[in-house]
Amino acid sequence: MKAKNCLIFGGSGQIGRNLIRKLTKNNYKVTVVTRNLHQKSYIIKTQANVGYLDIVEANIFDEKKIRNLFKRSDICINLVGILYEKKRGNTFKNIHTIFPSILAKLCKEYQLKHFIHLSALGINDAEDSNYAKSKLEGESNILNNFPLATILRPSVVYSSDDNFTTNFMNLLNRMPFFPLYYNGETKFSPIHCSDLTNIIYDVISKNIYSKIIECIGPETITFKQLIKKLLQSIGKKRLLISFPLKFAELSAGFFELMPNPLLTRDQLRLLKYDNIPSGKYKTNFDIGTPSLRYFDEEVRKYSYMWREGGQFSTEKYASKNDLKSKTN
Repeated sequence: MKAKNCLIFGGSGQIGRNLIRKLTKNNYKVTVVTRNLHQKSYIIKTQANVGYLDIVEANIFDEKKIRNLFKRSDICINLVGILYEKKRGNTFKNIHTIFPSILAKLCKEYQLKHFIHLSALGINDAEDSNYAKSKLEGESNILNNFPLATILRPSVVYSSDDNFTTNFMNLLNRMPFFPLYYNGETKFSPIHCSDLTNIIYDVISKNIYSKIIECIGPETITFKQLIKKLLQSIGKKRLLISFPLKFAELSAGFFELMPNPLLTRDQLRLLKYDNIPSGKYKTNFDIGTPSLRYFDEEVRKYSYMWREGGQFSTEKYASKNDLKSKTN
């Protein structure tokens, strides 16, 4: 059987790298588009065997150049997204609205079999967030231009390569206290990167056309519970303080002055809304691809980097279940 060709935008991130490995191991040929070949290619090219992976350097808005890539592709996957706006055109509107619209039009023009777009969970209700509005507008444009597209809305995605749990553990390791916004009551259904990769693969291999799928992990936890789980995993005790909203907005405004802000005012607005299934769309469980990895167990596999003693402290912070299994 002839191998299908997958065109991936955003292949150097944690999701992209896992997806490249998954696809190429299953006889899919992959072309990855990157803005900077010198910075990203060394990461990307190690994810697959020779002959299954091509890396192309291009500006994602250079329609003439990326157009040629669609001529030899069967499937397009867009993983490009930003959490905060930067200079040089890296705005929510450009990245989340205009760019996906371009891809959808090209998918239609060249009659691709599928277009899979990664969006975000919990954006329907966040009307005061520019991030959420740009995501929703992008989804609408995609479905108007290419109705066969499948849009995936994951909750928080985590792994050893993320910028979520690793950043939090860095902060928890250094700070004597940790701020809780909105009393830490915001709910999440964190999904491990490998589980999300399996969902994308099943959508491709099983020819699932479901428009919008909400991608969630096997559990729902609040932000406060999430922080406590991270603290337990790294063996630290910290004072958790509920921050008044006005003070939180001031601190977020200060963080925005940094090159890589820890928190922006737009992200603060997003934290008001739960990041769990809406009940309006199918989830990955409904399409037969349940998430198997639990937050505690997966984080424990790489949290040793923030513990005293490193990997040699594993026994000290092992879960009760682990200890029971060893004694039985």
